[in-house]
Amino acid sequence: MAAAVHAQPGAGARFDWGLTGAAELGRVCAVLVVVDVLSFTTAVEVAVGRGMRVHPFPWGEQAAEYARRVGAVAAVGRRQTTPEHPWSLSPAALSTAPVVTDLVLPSPNGSAISAAASATGMPVVAACLRNARAVGRWLRHQGYGSADAPVGVVAAGERWPDGSLRPSVEDQLGAASVLDAISDVPGGLSVEAAMALAALASTPDVPAAVRGCVSGRELIEGGFAGDVEVAVQIGVSAVVPVLRQGVFSAG
Repeated sequence: MAAAVHAQPGAGARFDWGLTGAAELGRVCAVLVVVDVLSFTTAVEVAVGRGMRVHPFPWGEQAAEYARRVGAVAAVGRRQTTPEHPWSLSPAALSTAPVVTDLVLPSPNGSAISAAASATGMPVVAACLRNARAVGRWLRHQGYGSADAPVGVVAAGERWPDGSLRPSVEDQLGAASVLDAISDVPGGLSVEAAMALAALASTPDVPAAVRGCVSGRELIEGGFAGDVEVAVQIGVSAVVPVLRQGVFSAG
C-alpha cells in the first residue's frame, strides 16, 4: 500500500527528489525529467546544443575507463581542467570548449540519476532553467501528462558530507519551471508537484534566488560565477536533451 501511494497515483505530472525518488517515479511514469541546475543538466543542455552527445555516468574514477571503452572524451572536475582538456561539469567551460562527438559527463547527482534511469529503457529528459519551457512543449507534443502516461519530474538536489540528500533551492525552482510549463496537463498535478510549483510563484526573481542560495554562493565563492550566470538564463534554449540507449542527444 505504501509503495503505491509513494508513486503519487492518478496524476499526470508527479514530483520527487533524488535517486530514490527517481527510482520510485521510474516504476510508474512514462518519462522522467531530471533537473540538476548547478550544474549537470545545464551542462548537458549546453553540450547537446553545440552538437555533442552526452553520456551520463556516476561520479568516480571509472568514468575515464568508460569513456575509453565507448570512444568518448571524459569530463573532469572543474579544477582539473587544462588548456588541452577543457571539458568539465562547468557549463561556462563547455560553452567554449572544442566540440567533441561524445562526452562522458559524470556527476554525483543528476548524472547518477540519469544513468540509473536509463537502465529502465524509458526516455529521460535533462531540464534546467534555460530550457524548461522547451521541455514542457516537447512533453506535450509527445502526448505525456495523462494519468496513463504520467511525467515524473525529479529534482536532483545536492548531498551532505555523509551522502544524504540535501534538497536545493535551484533544483526546486528548475523543477517548478518545468511543472509550470505543463501545469494544465490532462492528468493534473499531484499534490507534491503542486507544492513544488508553488515555490515558483513565491519567487519574484529566480536568478537572484539561485545566485543567493547555498549552491549558487558555493560556486560563486569558489571562482565559478560564470557557471551560475549561464544557469540562470531563463528560457533561452529550445534544446531538449533526451536520453535514449544511454546517450543524451537532441529530442
